[in-house]
Amino acid sequence: MTKHDIRRGSTDLERRFGGALFRPGEAGYDEHRLGWHRTFESHPAIIAAAASADDVRAAVLAARERDLTLAVQATGHGAVVPADGALLLKTTALTGVEIDPHRRVARVGPGAVWADVNRAAARYGLAGLAGRCSTVGVTGYTLGGGQSWLSRTFGFAADSVVSADVVTADGVALTATARQHPDLFWALRGGGGNFGVVTSLEFRLRQVPHVYSGMSFYPLDRAFDTLAAYREWALGEPEAMNTAVLLLRLPPSPLIPEPLRGRRVLAIRAFHHGDDGGRFLAPLLEAAGPPLVDAFGMRPFPAASDATNGPDAPPMANRQEIELFRALPDDVLHAIVEAGAADSPLAFVEVRHWGGAMAAPGPDAGPAGHRDVPFSVMAVAPYLSPDRTAADATLDRLLGRLRPHATGGSFLTLLTDHTKTRTAFTAGNYARLAAVKRAWDPANVFHLGHNIPPAPDRKATP
Repeated sequence: MTKHDIRRGSTDLERRFGGALFRPGEAGYDEHRLGWHRTFESHPAIIAAAASADDVRAAVLAARERDLTLAVQATGHGAVVPADGALLLKTTALTGVEIDPHRRVARVGPGAVWADVNRAAARYGLAGLAGRCSTVGVTGYTLGGGQSWLSRTFGFAADSVVSADVVTADGVALTATARQHPDLFWALRGGGGNFGVVTSLEFRLRQVPHVYSGMSFYPLDRAFDTLAAYREWALGEPEAMNTAVLLLRLPPSPLIPEPLRGRRVLAIRAFHHGDDGGRFLAPLLEAAGPPLVDAFGMRPFPAASDATNGPDAPPMANRQEIELFRALPDDVLHAIVEAGAADSPLAFVEVRHWGGAMAAPGPDAGPAGHRDVPFSVMAVAPYLSPDRTAADATLDRLLGRLRPHATGGSFLTLLTDHTKTRTAFTAGNYARLAAVKRAWDPANVFHLGHNIPPAPDRKATP
């Protein structure tokens, strides 16, 4: 791509585009090029901030006609590669949220975040399968599968999708449903942004007016015993219960209770669709011992999501790793406890239980996840200074001890290494996704991210 191509593509956009365009050196360019992830910085050739679905189509057509690399971004939580030299299409301003309480569905624009949906749906006692961070974009999260605080109860967020308005690689606007373009509809529900730009997403809501939820905090010296109890207790927890155990450092924020500010602790998170969560949690809490702070209680869904996750992290540079497990032997638990020690540079190490409704999808479920794997271990290291050595070394040691026991799989919305995209899917689903990619994007226009290349055209092979 030459500067001449970029200029011509920019001119094409100016004729067709209703939103704002930003070029290097212009006011607004630096603001719009940055996403939530600051591990790398993007320097696109031009940024197109869409003001409508028609703008999305105009940007796709301009990129295709001028052979410009195309990147798509709303909040930037899911960015995994820089958009250097690309046409960066921003859908951030397309934040529409419509709730149909009679059908119990939401229709959202590609810039909507979960906080918007949580508030709007709660007026009717409804909830979506929301991301754990309320500032995460709904559409990108859902296209990647979406594991929610309600996923053991109702499945992945992708499983609740009813329809998607999409601009395809050819610049065609269409609606994908179980009956219209079913192959594309299947791929969108977990295959990420490989198949088009979604300009409107419709998904089912659940009747969840109040939930038992929150976090309790304990001294670190209870970590191994609590994790050992959790690996057994979790296998019998009801589908209405969604839980995780973490070793984490709490920020020195005034939102954190004074005894915990800046301290590394053990935490138990729970989100129960019902009012008797305390009864089910009792054996696990007994293993953890007397809490430093116990913040469980009944809450409306939006408040419950915030209380269980804690304050959303600001934009930052970090490294995130996830491994999946069929079992959690002592070696894994010891590795987690050592990685989460008091002097650790990690923000947290989390053990999460999956299963439930995620493991029992309907016959038409999309390709999201490894549904039969019950546990994950996720670790995040913030890069607080230019020297990333200590954070990387701690994560590398942890991974070296975890991987001999792990399945080798991952989950797309939690995966930040674009070279491991294939690991987010079963072999069968990945092959089927590649075939759908060949049908809908044979030129691999939508490749800048967690890319699934199109399968080879076997008819063209001599």
